[in-house]
Amino acid sequence: MDLFKSNTKQSGNSKDLAKERLKLVLVHDRVNVSSSFLEMIKGDIIGVISDYMEIDETNLEVKMIKTKRDEDNTLVPALVANIPIKRMKGAAR
Repeated sequence: MDLFKSNTKQSGNSKDLAKERLKLVLVHDRVNVSSSFLEMIKGDIIGVISDYMEIDETNLEVKMIKTKRDEDNTLVPALVANIPIKRMKGAAR
């Protein structure tokens, strides 16, 4: 499983690839991730979402936070993305 292929069309379904990458994020070092790692994730998210909508990449924000789980108040990592959408593309409507 190569999670870092730049061409998602060759490696299968974009949705499945995105799910695998998110699993990797959640496993990775309990929120202590490098800025270069977050930039890599940000680029991947832009690539997948751009197939379906036009987004404002200059105001896109991706960060890792710690949040409490509802069931038991345990701190868990969370990936938070603020992605301004300019418009939906034709096939996604």
